[in-house]
Amino acid sequence: MRKAKDLVPREADRLGTVQGHRDGFGFVIPDDGGEDIFLSEREMSRVMHGDRVNVRVLGTDRRGRPEGQIVEVVLHANKVVIGRLLNENGVLIVAPEDKRIGHDILIPPKGQGNAKLGQVVSVEIIDYPDSYRQAVGRVVEVLGEIDDPGMEIEIAVRKYGVPHEFSAAAMKEATALPDTVQQADLEGRVDLRDVPLVTIDGADARDFDDAVYCEPVMYGQTKAWRLIVAIADVSHYVKPGQPLDDEGLLRATSVYFPRRVIPMLPEKISNGLCSLNPGVDRLCMVCDSVVDNNGIVLAYQFYPAVMHSAQRFTYDTVWEILSNSKGPEATRFAQFRPLLTNLYSLFKILLSAREKRGAIEFETTETQIISNELGKILRIEPRLRNDAHRLIEECMLTANVCAADFIDKNKHLSLYRVHGEPSEEKLVTLRQVLRTSGLSLGGGEKPKPRDYAKLMREIKERPDANMLQSVVLRSMQQAMYQPDNEGHFGLAYPAYSHFTSPIRRYPDLLTHRVIKSILQKKPYVPVLPPKVPLNLTLPRKGKGRENAVNAKKSQSDAKAGVKGAKAPKGANAALPIWGQLGVHCSSNERRADEASRDVEAWLKCYYMRDHLGQEYAGTVTGVANFGLFIQLENLFVEGMVHVTELGGDYFQYDEARQELRGERTGIRYRLGDRMHVLVSRVDLDARKIEFSLVKSVGAEPGGSSNRRQLLLATDTGRPNKKAASKKSRPDNKVPQKPSGINVNAAKSAGTLGANQSKSKATRKSGKTSKPGRSIGKPAGSKPPVRSTKARRK
Repeated sequence: MRKAKDLVPREADRLGTVQGHRDGFGFVIPDDGGEDIFLSEREMSRVMHGDRVNVRVLGTDRRGRPEGQIVEVVLHANKVVIGRLLNENGVLIVAPEDKRIGHDILIPPKGQGNAKLGQVVSVEIIDYPDSYRQAVGRVVEVLGEIDDPGMEIEIAVRKYGVPHEFSAAAMKEATALPDTVQQADLEGRVDLRDVPLVTIDGADARDFDDAVYCEPVMYGQTKAWRLIVAIADVSHYVKPGQPLDDEGLLRATSVYFPRRVIPMLPEKISNGLCSLNPGVDRLCMVCDSVVDNNGIVLAYQFYPAVMHSAQRFTYDTVWEILSNSKGPEATRFAQFRPLLTNLYSLFKILLSAREKRGAIEFETTETQIISNELGKILRIEPRLRNDAHRLIEECMLTANVCAADFIDKNKHLSLYRVHGEPSEEKLVTLRQVLRTSGLSLGGGEKPKPRDYAKLMREIKERPDANMLQSVVLRSMQQAMYQPDNEGHFGLAYPAYSHFTSPIRRYPDLLTHRVIKSILQKKPYVPVLPPKVPLNLTLPRKGKGRENAVNAKKSQSDAKAGVKGAKAPKGANAALPIWGQLGVHCSSNERRADEASRDVEAWLKCYYMRDHLGQEYAGTVTGVANFGLFIQLENLFVEGMVHVTELGGDYFQYDEARQELRGERTGIRYRLGDRMHVLVSRVDLDARKIEFSLVKSVGAEPGGSSNRRQLLLATDTGRPNKKAASKKSRPDNKVPQKPSGINVNAAKSAGTLGANQSKSKATRKSGKTSKPGRSIGKPAGSKPPVRSTKARRK
């Protein structure tokens, strides 16, 4: 591997992973978990996002961050890069779709293959970049045109490294499996085929991994409820050390996109043999519990069984039966009404217990994308939730809690689903915001879940409830998998595991194996296949980062055969392996979320191209030192009003109050403010939507805003009828603004700089240009914005 000129490796050099930024700079995330090391654009010119490097800290940058110099590239992460084939001044290049890779890939004359200009291609890197040379590659796959149906998903799975093709060995093993349950499979199983278990899922669900049954019982002298939760027995077919298990571990989760799913396991298993389809025998693992009228689990047991689903219900059908006992659906499914009524009665008990326990309840609006046959957005609708959704959730929570308790009491290693308490820093920020709204969070320095639950009840009826809920939600840590049980803060459980979805989550499959091993009185020790690379990416901060550091260390120690290293003994001998599995599954879960958000952002940008020049009502959902994040009402699309669009005033950012305040005019823009905006620019490549401010509804000045007051036809999120259409606005007349919101990025992301320097004047209209790349103003063209707290770029 290449080393920096005149730099000799030293002991003080640190090993880490490069994390690129779309504005050209980057960071090295050190393996030791220390502070991220800033890399200038010059240093980033020699490496690519994801590379493993040795870095030397030479000092600090102007913001006080440690700044480093690359000593050596230990491992190049990008063997293949996806992008669009372009011709720039007679030279063929591929511009990467992943903007964290700041290098165009040079394509030699014979490296184009059958690809045409403008097409999306995969490029194999032949020569990696350094300070003096550009990266060179050759086209190895032509995916098609950027507007082809499903192209955004093809891009995302490659951009984020989501495995999307099963190995030949895995497919061979899946094909060899029987299509139905065999007689030999029934040995040692409880026969539940006479119990009318039912599945309740969404209308578009294809894999059914859980079924439920409920009836009233007497537990001694106590009136109670028997709840049976039957989960597909994936572990019977997916065995450790086999190709199917390797594929499941590699993926760790199914990835859900609009109109497409990348499954964790082949469809032969996920939609067939392990799916609890109605009218067929299926193997399952059962959590059979008894719950009293206070919602307390009095007893439970786990056992393998065989079942026969009596009916496949949808949430809407169940809710129609429960809410209208004399309606057509209730008449049609009269034989199941007693069962559904029992489930609903138990649900009310569990819900009451949840409230007493102090579990935190967020009532956020989930949306669903309605697409046409080409996969493009027709409209975005709120996803309506009813008590049928929550009924199933409570049943699954009960089974998951029983699983965690069973494993904990038997002192067997496994993966828990852990949600930590909020950090001190986030608590301080949250309390500052709440104080400005006349609210407070109890519990002192260590608030309990019930303190948050009490706050959420106070917020619920307020007009700014959505804004305050988002602030509270951002104060929470992200849940993760780890072998150390630290409880689940949000659900207010002392122990919590994932047991109910082994078809689509690898941690659930591991939980099934552990429970079976306890039942068989044989310890289960997972083995890490050498051919399966683990994703041990370090999160930015928190307990997850600490876990990833420990996982990396245990992995490197195991590979190097370090002598004298302190290894757990006895029952905890496998603890490092479980730690690595927890980090891997958590990282792949985050990767799946990022890929899904990227596709949704692309689709929304594509959708909004037809709405350029139109005006909408919106609400401020985020405030940063560089502008306002606005969500359009009724469209559920988010974009940004850059600070340069707020007028000539000098705006000061107050993080505690979550507002921008004009020093001269006193105008304030805060979370929850309603505004009228014009869709001014859409950047499909960058997944950015920009708005121009037309009218602020209730922006508080020391006086009123001097902006023109425009009366919209409606105030319901519908466009003004006088707005310009896309057809009347040629491409070269589309307003060009400074770079705007990355709709896929966290709202708390740092300063949004200009586009990368490689967006040159040669790419403007009139010359051979890259479709979708627009020219941004240089970073220095933005007016100064003061921040009460230094923020990362």
